[in-house]
Amino acid sequence: MGIDSLMQTLTAIVYPTPDRKWFVAYNPETGTTTQGKDFNKAMANLKEATELYLSEFPAKSGGRAVMTTFEVTAAHA
Repeated sequence: MGIDSLMQTLTAIVYPTPDRKWFVAYNPETGTTTQGKDFNKAMANLKEATELYLSEFPAKSGGRAVMTTFEVTAAHA
């Protein structure tokens, strides 16, 4: 980090792939998405990818993403 860098708190959404062999990590504020063989590796990769992204495209203050839930009716087969 450079002298004019500042720490930011961003959102991470992490979930396993359907085969449960990988974890996908996504940052909604920047759109960066990575993966790793375990949760910690996916998070480390997301941090690295997001820092690289922000070095090229500095973030504008737009607020943090909000994660929530909602219900849908699923069709029965």
